[in-house]
Amino acid sequence: MEKENKSLLVKKIIILILTLVGFVTTVKLAIIYYNSNFNPYALPSFCTVNEFIDCDGVARTNESQFFGVPLAYWGLFLYSFITMLLFAPKLKNFKLLRFLEVFKNPLDYIASLGIIAFLISITLLCVSLFEIKKLCVLCAFTYVLNLLIALVALDYKNGGVVKAFKNSVVDLIDGLKIKKYMIAFIVVMLAAAGFLTYTSLSYVFTPQVKARNEFKEFVETTHNKYAVSGNLLGENDAKAVIYAYTDYRCNICRAYNIMIHKAVKELKNVRIVHRNLPLDMECNKYLKQPFHVGSCLMARYAMAAENQEKFWDINSIFFEKQPNSEEEILEIAKSLDLDTEKLKRDANSEEVKQRIQSDIEEATSRGINGTPATVIGSNVYIGIRQYDELKRMFIEAGAEKRGF
Repeated sequence: MEKENKSLLVKKIIILILTLVGFVTTVKLAIIYYNSNFNPYALPSFCTVNEFIDCDGVARTNESQFFGVPLAYWGLFLYSFITMLLFAPKLKNFKLLRFLEVFKNPLDYIASLGIIAFLISITLLCVSLFEIKKLCVLCAFTYVLNLLIALVALDYKNGGVVKAFKNSVVDLIDGLKIKKYMIAFIVVMLAAAGFLTYTSLSYVFTPQVKARNEFKEFVETTHNKYAVSGNLLGENDAKAVIYAYTDYRCNICRAYNIMIHKAVKELKNVRIVHRNLPLDMECNKYLKQPFHVGSCLMARYAMAAENQEKFWDINSIFFEKQPNSEEEILEIAKSLDLDTEKLKRDANSEEVKQRIQSDIEEATSRGINGTPATVIGSNVYIGIRQYDELKRMFIEAGAEKRGF
């Protein structure tokens, strides 16, 4: 008997150590999650080594949360609950924790939780490896801890895994037969369901996921279904005049271009005026090393297309097709029925080159050093905004919602 008690004590000590290690690890994961998503000044975490081993990259994905709650928080709850179960025989003597008497076989519950957590972990690992194509080594470490906790907690002499799950279910059913615990269980389940519904819908813990979901329409498509033809995007006599600075090699500018087109479709009394800010050494003297090579060439041809009333036509196609040479650009021009000889002549004219330089100097004078950028009156906004926020900015400048 003494030997069994000693063995049980050793088991509990090992589980406690593993649980504490898991708790500390998930605290670190929670910090990585926060820094990756909300702290623009945070340095890369120690477990961000390369493109594949990238804890920060995994933390920035939508898969790093479940029901609107970061996975690290779920881990904190798991390890806290396991710790509570370890000390259930003593904690149940406190009035507020009397419900712990329901857990007659704490180690079986711990073993069951460890196995379930490990199986969920394997699913998450598959998502990480095959969908995200990145590995969070700290996450993988907790997966191993979950398995170790289960293996230590199992009673191999008396049924192992089967006994653990059977006793856990029997204990739960027996506990629910007691009226007060049945009521408490229902209340807790309803509260949990309400809480998870709230976190899922409000994105209170995961606002970055909401932002990414709102960008999906603009990021996951290459075709601008809102594209207009001609040189005018909006209304000539609009009250709200918006200046949009873009670079044709800027990936996020493609999404931004779709956004401003959609906004014009949904709003009236607004006009978008395009400005070129190619981050390319070919025409931008402020660049000290090669960056968006080819954006100057596309900017020249886009301005040349304006002379044939096809600026916005070619603008959207440039973002979609990303031509790499003058020959490819001229093929696009043919598909738009442009006079390619005139287009080529205009694109290489001093007038067009000077207009691009003027745009670049104007952007620099406004303090704009990146794309996309939006200028409304004297206000300059660098970077992309959520679509609803962009529309709100246009409305505040004088645009109005259309009646459909």
